Amino acid sequence: MVSDSLRISRKFSQRSVMEAIVQGGPISRASIAKQTGLSKQTISEIVRVLEQEGWVQETGRTSGHVGRTAVTYELIYDAAYIVAVDLGGTKVRVAITDLACQIFAEDTAPTDPRGGHFIVDQIAALAFQAAARQGISREKIKLAVIGVPGAPDSATGRVLLAPNITDFDTMDVVGAFEKAFGFDAMLENDVNLAVLGENWLGQGQGIDNLAYVALGTGVGSGLMVGGHLVRGAINAAGEMGFLPLGADPFEAESLRTGAFERAVASHGIMERYTALTGKHLDVPAIFEGAAHDDTAALTVLDDTARHLARGIGAIAAIANPEKVILGGSIGLRPEILSRVKTFLPQCFPYPVDVETGELGSRAAIIGAAAIGLGQLHNALFGVDAPDGRISLPKVDMHSLKEPV
Repeated sequence: MVSDSLRISRKFSQRSVMEAIVQGGPISRASIAKQTGLSKQTISEIVRVLEQEGWVQETGRTSGHVGRTAVTYELIYDAAYIVAVDLGGTKVRVAITDLACQIFAEDTAPTDPRGGHFIVDQIAALAFQAAARQGISREKIKLAVIGVPGAPDSATGRVLLAPNITDFDTMDVVGAFEKAFGFDAMLENDVNLAVLGENWLGQGQGIDNLAYVALGTGVGSGLMVGGHLVRGAINAAGEMGFLPLGADPFEAESLRTGAFERAVASHGIMERYTALTGKHLDVPAIFEGAAHDDTAALTVLDDTARHLARGIGAIAAIANPEKVILGGSIGLRPEILSRVKTFLPQCFPYPVDVETGELGSRAAIIGAAAIGLGQLHNALFGVDAPDGRISLPKVDMHSLKEPV
């Protein structure tokens, strides 16, 4: 019992030291002692082990202070890498990030329409090709975090409520990814990752009660309440595509795709335009038509924004977020934001702050990096943080801005 207590105490001490270095590096042992309350001897022992294992390094000495200079330490950011993946129904984005969330390699491709193992193999190939281009050794890649458009089932590895991804609901997706990569993998809902990304570095910084709504091929939402991600009993919290709004929720298709998604996402937009004109246009062409005063296109965008305003009102009534962030290929369009801001006050009784995300299509990738950093931090440097929050480093925001 005593040895277990000492071991746990040691892990907490190691985590405290590591968090001080992650958050404050370059930092001296005296400053770590001030922050953690640990003795300098304990800190010296922990830092020595972390140096030997290749996680921290001496970076110089303090200057400009009265008295003796002190050695400073910082995290070795390229000691390990994470594969961050944003998987959508039509497009998959893969990035390789280091321990400072710098994106070293990135690639985007159309999602393999065959689904299942074909998508798993596609993502693994994209990741290893991206790493190879930057000379990143596979041995240094420790974890993959895959954002999926559905509800990951931790008991079986399957992904439920993901109609746009074939076969993910019938196979062990986690196991397939770990076999393809050769290292640990974890799944998270893609919109949950996006809300984490925006909360860390984007439009939602410092906001504890936050909602993110992604609208594109499908529609979904991520919720943070009291600074914590809301996942629900089966990781299906925020699956707003299944709100009983828009289309008839009692139709069989609504049980597969979701009544709200049928009305507001890309297929619904195209179907409304076809119903009005008899013409078949894709979503970008409909937006282009609206920009040139195509009456039918303008009507379709108005209807879409009205549906979206109802969905946001439903979220606001239940979760009362301080801010709602719009993302996704359609949700990021200024034409949608301006209309939602017009229609929302007409159907909801109190003001809701709605803005588009600052991280663009990288929001889920950055959220995946955040989850990955937290997971590696727990696995490598000690027990989980007492309040369950993720300890994240300072980040070079320039490296994370959406490419022009």
